[in-house]
Amino acid sequence: MGECVSQRVGVIGAGAMGGSIARGLVEAGVVGVSQLLVADSDESRLAAFSELGARVFSDGADLLAEGPDVVILAVKPQVLGSVMAELAPAMGERLVVSIAAGVPVCAIEAALPAARVVRVMPNLPVQVRSGATAVCAGSRAGTDDVSLVRTLFSALGAVAVMREDQLDVAGAVSGCAPAFFSLFVDALTRAGVMAGLPAACAREMVESTMRGCAEQLLTEGVHPREYMERVTSPGGTTAAALYELEGPLTEGTYAAIDAALARTRELANG
Repeated sequence: MGECVSQRVGVIGAGAMGGSIARGLVEAGVVGVSQLLVADSDESRLAAFSELGARVFSDGADLLAEGPDVVILAVKPQVLGSVMAELAPAMGERLVVSIAAGVPVCAIEAALPAARVVRVMPNLPVQVRSGATAVCAGSRAGTDDVSLVRTLFSALGAVAVMREDQLDVAGAVSGCAPAFFSLFVDALTRAGVMAGLPAACAREMVESTMRGCAEQLLTEGVHPREYMERVTSPGGTTAAALYELEGPLTEGTYAAIDAALARTRELANG
């Protein structure tokens, strides 16, 4: 459990990511439930937080009227502009944290001219408090602001502070990684089925192996290349398989990240 911060935290947008962030902060003990305010237009999303004991609002402006110290804007990039336009008059100089992909700090600062802006890129495993979040400070955000954001998101997994151009790369790598890993698990399962394994058996074996590999890599701190070499005997089956897989997988991964970054730039340019 983390140390509880004294600031009141408002989360505007209680969808998959915003809801996970809000819930994770409380479950980790970093934000007391009485300090949490959640706004969303979907009453069913708010019901769970109301039952938890958080203050809930159907409108972001009503949440701001309660005076939260930190506001996390957890809305999609396509609607962030309209949300900020609506909230700008009441936002003032408070700390604002945006999770919107592709929307640069300068655009958020222009829309919220007095706010101290920090942009973050979390990924889906924050839902189980084992995610990764990249953090980039805006021009008006101070060291205390960045420190507070680090404290909040450290409750949900790994956190790294970086430049905004690096944040976009981190968003492409860690943000897309859950889909990449899932695709590989699915492909490996289907390969097993093609070779004669029952589908349920293949999937169970692949998923259990993935879980075990992740635990060993994390607990032992071993480099992935070294871990790979542990199961690669000279002239063996794994060596033969890696010969076929490594080139296409590596080249495909580079191309995938390039494509994700290109789409990030498209979002940034509207």
